Amino acid sequence: MTFAGLVAAGAAPAQAAAPTAEYVALGDSYASGVGAGSYDPASGDCKRSTKNYPHLWAAANPEYTLKDATCSGAKIADVRTNQLSALKPTTGLVTLTVGGNDAQFAPVVEACLTKDDSYCETATTWTSYYARNQMVDELTGLYKDIKARSPKAVILVFGYPKALSTTGACAPIELSSRKRTAMNGFADALAEGSAKAAVNASVYFVDMRKRFGGHGACGTDPWVHGVNLGESAATFHPNAVGQEKGYAAKFLATWG
Repeated sequence: MTFAGLVAAGAAPAQAAAPTAEYVALGDSYASGVGAGSYDPASGDCKRSTKNYPHLWAAANPEYTLKDATCSGAKIADVRTNQLSALKPTTGLVTLTVGGNDAQFAPVVEACLTKDDSYCETATTWTSYYARNQMVDELTGLYKDIKARSPKAVILVFGYPKALSTTGACAPIELSSRKRTAMNGFADALAEGSAKAAVNASVYFVDMRKRFGGHGACGTDPWVHGVNLGESAATFHPNAVGQEKGYAAKFLATWG
């Protein structure tokens, strides 16, 4: 079984990373740490948190120098245009979370929060189709571009978790069981599309759905924000605990 298959199955053994000069983090708001707070002022609208999973992993592995190129709102094309310049032929480790914005994450969330069950289900059906089809080709191309720029690097693609608990009250906007099922199904589509692209490009996919199980928004021990009126961009994004116990813990267990 490939390393990607082991990770997807949740059975990958911890593996010590060889000393290397550089770790480059790429991706969108899930990678930059929107929702975790402690944003680096120098990152501006990219909202890179010092509590995001790249920083937490790098703190535990000081032999690596982190170059955090992540940026809130990034799409696949933005990573290619604005972030790949951070890569070098000598880069030893690359992580990436991207694709959700291409699959219309924010419009889907808005639709499910403001429209009826049927509208939410229709919106997630369309975006899930994209995630399992066109997005696969787009991500495959991006992963191959990363490999071309940094041929010696280990490339880990971190997926998205299911954002919602199936039980518990959501405030201030309640979400029906149908809406929660539809939105979590959309997360499944994103994970499946990203995993397929990882296989196509021969990079490693790290599935986050099981790790976040029981810790969705609206549940009793959420690692994901519900509707966040104080920071709307953080809605259905991992909180600081989700970055630490979810992403960073999985990262450390997988590679480090």
